[in-house]
Parts: sequence; C-alpha cells; structure tokens
Amino acid sequence: MAAASPPLLPTAVHPAVSPPPILPTTDTASADDANPAATRAFLGRHLDSVKRALSGARPWPELVDRSALSRPDSLSDATARVRKNLAYFRVNYAAVVALSLAAALLSHPFSLAALLALLAAWCFLYLLRPADAPPLAAFGRTFSDRETLGGLIVASAFVVFLTSLGYLIFSALALGAALVCAHGAFHVPEDLFLDEPDQANGGASVNLLSFITNATGGRV
Repeated sequence: MAAASPPLLPTAVHPAVSPPPILPTTDTASADDANPAATRAFLGRHLDSVKRALSGARPWPELVDRSALSRPDSLSDATARVRKNLAYFRVNYAAVVALSLAAALLSHPFSLAALLALLAAWCFLYLLRPADAPPLAAFGRTFSDRETLGGLIVASAFVVFLTSLGYLIFSALALGAALVCAHGAFHVPEDLFLDEPDQANGGASVNLLSFITNATGGRV
C-alpha cells in the first residue's frame, strides 16, 4: 500500500511591514547649526572690538615714566591733568581697571564662578539664541523672550546686589578708578597730544549699545 501523504498545514501570509516614517529634521538641524554660527559671530565681533580698542593704547613706558610725575599746584591743576590724561591714556586706563577687576575676581573663586554662571545664562538663554528659536520651556510652561529677559534681569540684580559679588566688583572698580585718578593727577601732560583721527572719532572707543544690539539681533 502507498504511504499516506502528510496533511498540509495552513500557512499564513504576513503582510510586509513598512519601515517607520522618517521624520524631517530640517528644523532641528538648522537650529543646531545656528547656535554655533551665532556663537562664532558673537565671539568674532567681540574679538574684533577688543583688537580695535587695544590698537589705540599708548606705549606703556610712556605711562609709567617717572620723570613726568610731579605734584599738582592746585585742585584745578589736578583736575585739568586728569581730564587731559584720560583723553590720552583712555585705553591704558581701561586696561588698568580691567586688570584690577580680574585680580579681584581671581582672588575670590566663588564670586568668579557666580559671575561666569550669570554670563553663561545671558549668552545661552538670550544673547546667542537664534531669532527663530522656539520659546524657552521650563517648569511645564513656555517663556517668551520678554519674560526670559525679565527673569535674567531679576537674577542679575539678585546676584550682583544681594551677594558678595556686587561688593567685590564695585570695590575693584573703585580701586581701579582711584589708581587712574591718582596717576592722571600726578602725570604732567605737557608733551601729550591727541591725533586728529582720535579727536574726530573718539579713538578706538567701542559703542557698547550698538554692539549689544547687533549681537541680540535687535531684540534689546
């Protein structure tokens, strides 16, 4: 007898599984590319401004020349000397005040860390945010640019005026200003003169308001 063939088992045909749709990432990629581009542009403008300002500095040996120091005859003479020396050594004096502030911050690491955190918050939450970036989302709600700016101003006022950071900054600035005024009063400005381009354009001074406006895309 012929062997019975095994029964045929039913086979199920499974439909082909389509791959999951690929979500477009154009907006995310463009936002990711915009942040480094904005950072590079911001730092580039800042470095260019610093270079232009430092290019107007007078020779430092001329600033510390001891032969040009003498006691002023009167208060009006000291005031006139300070005014002339400020116009001539303005970049050097600004560097002296900046060095005084840097030395004070480096001697207080906690205050320096608080200042850096505050500057980082300003840069990443407002200054360097692209104009087309989505609103900031935190604590289950979204914040507009105006609300973000208000929060940063309140945080800055708290850090500067209600902590030791404000006292440290004002003390360092006062010390730098005292050094500048003392040098300006005792330095004889007889041989000092301003170049004509400096008198017409104010030298290498930087317009801070226009710089911040360009950096923030006109949001300030």
